[in-house]
Amino acid sequence: MTLACPARPEIGQDQESEVGLRLLVLLAFIAAASPLAIDLYLASFPGIQRDLATTPTMVQLTLTAYLVGVSIGQPVWGPLSERYGRRRPLILSNTITVASSGLVALAPTIDVLIAARLVQALSAASGMVIARAMIADRAHGYAGVRALTLMMTILGVVPVIAPTPGGVMATFLPWRGVLAVFAAVVAAQLVVSVRWVPETLPAVRRTTRVRYGDLGRVLGRPAYLSYGVTLGLSMAVMMAYLSGSSFIYQEVLGFTPVEYGLVFAANAAAMIGAGLVSGRLAHRQVHPARTATVVLPGVVLCCSALGLVSETPWPALIVVPSVLNAFCVNLVTGNCMGLAMAQARDLPGAGSAVLGLFMFGFGAAVTPLAGAFGGVGSAVPTAVVMTLTALTAASAFAIGRRWVARHPLTEAVFA
Repeated sequence: MTLACPARPEIGQDQESEVGLRLLVLLAFIAAASPLAIDLYLASFPGIQRDLATTPTMVQLTLTAYLVGVSIGQPVWGPLSERYGRRRPLILSNTITVASSGLVALAPTIDVLIAARLVQALSAASGMVIARAMIADRAHGYAGVRALTLMMTILGVVPVIAPTPGGVMATFLPWRGVLAVFAAVVAAQLVVSVRWVPETLPAVRRTTRVRYGDLGRVLGRPAYLSYGVTLGLSMAVMMAYLSGSSFIYQEVLGFTPVEYGLVFAANAAAMIGAGLVSGRLAHRQVHPARTATVVLPGVVLCCSALGLVSETPWPALIVVPSVLNAFCVNLVTGNCMGLAMAQARDLPGAGSAVLGLFMFGFGAAVTPLAGAFGGVGSAVPTAVVMTLTALTAASAFAIGRRWVARHPLTEAVFA
């Protein structure tokens, strides 16, 4: 029995411009809320601990609560957007995010702060899932890969660069001020959603009820599951790197904060470069599976090299494999997202929601493993976690490609 996706009207090459650069930029701005909320306030942790008279563990729970909320929030908003369209759920969720962000900034106790962060994440999760679904509404195939690669570049670069402005703000603003800045950002996102983001899901294509069973339907498609797991694990490779990077560069290698910031800048530049390359490959109609097939071994090699180089007489050279890894990971994630969404083109909201769960869920699972080795005085354990994660991603992708080889019609959109 063939498990091909139900048919959907195709969007040809002459319709690719329907997404539009303007809409892509607006959607990227909306989707960037959650990555920004994760890293912008990290430098303010000591201030939160001091002012709320709490422990470092309790402060860390504000981050954990956000990761949990953004992971489970996306499967909630995806089916809602299939029933009620994209705009109404987006505006509702943005309104909740603005209100909860105000409570976060004014939280009188650590317990209130943790609870408010959870609500903030549950609502902000809609920005990512609905933005991806709106892109899938307007374009798929190679046009969709180009647009989704841009989205993945934004989502990848923001957590890399956010700690820098967050650290700068923490030097002259109290932690409540830093969180108030984020509240202002989400307020701007609400204005953008209301004024300039159009509805992309016509009433005739909406479901008659909220169908959370659609999440199980897309999960039941082997190729979608394979590409989604590959995407989530590839993102987890970068999150493991980010989790251990401060310890590796500053404690093990003795980098100054400025030098550490330059490493992050190089990683961000590599990710942007990968986004441009991926867009160019899609423009030339290079099959996204071909790109991922070539690049995934590079991710494994870069992760392995990071650990090996750290044990040589020149450990600072791990900057090279780390930058190359950032480049390779972003190539993989953008193309795998396009492949996965092609498998769920009849249910883009549910497909986008499950991908969000994979991206943040795997990251939340792997990050503590990478951070657990902070006291061993070596970059090797973190590199091992990254390598094993990358190998698992490559294996999941290979399984999916074998299934597609037996059911080629599931990727007819890239024919």
